[in-house]
Amino acid sequence: MTPFTTVTGAAAPLMRPNTDTDVIIPIQRLTGTARDTLGRYAFEPLRYGADGAENPDFILNRPAFRSAPILIAGPNFGCGSSREGAVWALMGMGLRCVIAESFGDIFQGNCFQNGMLPVALPADAVERLARQAASGAPVTVDLASGTVTPPEGPPMPFTVAPLRREALLEGLDELGQTRKRSAEIAAWQERDRAARPWIWRETA
Repeated sequence: MTPFTTVTGAAAPLMRPNTDTDVIIPIQRLTGTARDTLGRYAFEPLRYGADGAENPDFILNRPAFRSAPILIAGPNFGCGSSREGAVWALMGMGLRCVIAESFGDIFQGNCFQNGMLPVALPADAVERLARQAASGAPVTVDLASGTVTPPEGPPMPFTVAPLRREALLEGLDELGQTRKRSAEIAAWQERDRAARPWIWRETA
């Protein structure tokens, strides 16, 4: 997956709470739709009207935020049913980072597995950031330093579990992380083979 180091750009404030995965990508779009085309259907219920025309009031349809790499969201973003396609759809729009007070657990895990950074900040910090970003002024998210730099004021610190952070910085999914430690795994296997040979008995 694509490594995540630092992202700077517009941060679109979508502050509605409990935006679930069916709003992020409707379930019918996950059948017969290629992964690399899901971006056009992201937020479909909010992004388009019944006639298929763009909703001009939806934040990501506004000129300042059409190419925004960062989304600022309300609490419990990505709740609801488990679907990795929700992350694929957001990334298909060009988003690399979502900042919110809290996330649906499975959605948050899917973000890390696909190279998107979910940043959890306190509610007051998210609200302050959303107000400042509403003009389209750039925001910087730096995973290496663990900071979000708003348009005004000091950087806001955030934390990510060490293994998650390492995987994003290096662009590694779980398989890639395992392969990175193949020498350590092989050494352990050799030690264990010597200590417990019956466990390693070869079968025909």
